Amino acid sequence: MTAMLTLQERLDFGAVTPLKTAILERAGQDLEIDASQVTHMGTLCLQVLIAAANDWKQAGKSFRVTSPSETCQTQLALHGFSPDTLTGVSPT
Repeated sequence: MTAMLTLQERLDFGAVTPLKTAILERAGQDLEIDASQVTHMGTLCLQVLIAAANDWKQAGKSFRVTSPSETCQTQLALHGFSPDTLTGVSPT
C-alpha cells in the first residue's frame, strides 16, 4: 500500500519539523508526495526530502514526488534537482 503526503504551500523553516514528522509517520511504506500546492521550497525542507528519499531507497521502498507545482519545479531546479532526481527515479 502506498502512503500519501500532501506538502503544504510554504516549506520554510517553520515547516521542517512537521514535514519530518509527517514523513517518519509513513516509514516502512511506499510514499507518494503531492507537491502540487508548493509555493516556496526552503533549503532545510529540501534536505529533509533528500534524506527521506535516501532512507526509503535503502529500505527498498518507493518514494515519489508527484504533481509538482511550477514554482516547486523551478525552486528544485535552482538547487540542481528535478522531482525525479530528488527521489533517485530515472526519467523515462
